[in-house]
Formats: sequence, structure tokens, C-alpha cells
Amino acid sequence: MPASKDTLKQALKEALVETLHEQRDMFRDVFAEVLEDFALAEAIGEGRKTKRASREEVFRTLRGAE
Repeated sequence: MPASKDTLKQALKEALVETLHEQRDMFRDVFAEVLEDFALAEAIGEGRKTKRASREEVFRTLRGAE
């Protein structure tokens, strides 16, 4: 790589590292939301494979009485 491309590549790396460091909380929040969405999608997919529950069964489970 010519020196100008190496310099540009290094500058981009440094800018990315600095941005990630400065915006750590934002990236953490975005990553957490992505994981929650993925987990919800997985749960929905699993739920579609099981039998339906009645409204009473759902509320009984939520109250902790099985």
C-alpha cells in the first residue's frame, strides 16, 4: 500500500477507536436492544411450535400459581 493509503487507514482506525470510546454508552444501549430483539424473535419462534394457552393459564402462570 502506498504511504497515503496507510496513513488514511491508520487515521480511520484511530477515528473509529475514538468514536467507540466516546460513544460507549450509546453502542452498549444499541447492542442491548439488538440482543433483546433477537431473544424476543427466538421466543416467538419457539412459542409458535407449542400449543396455545388459555388466558386463564397465562394469568395463573404470571401470578406464580401453577
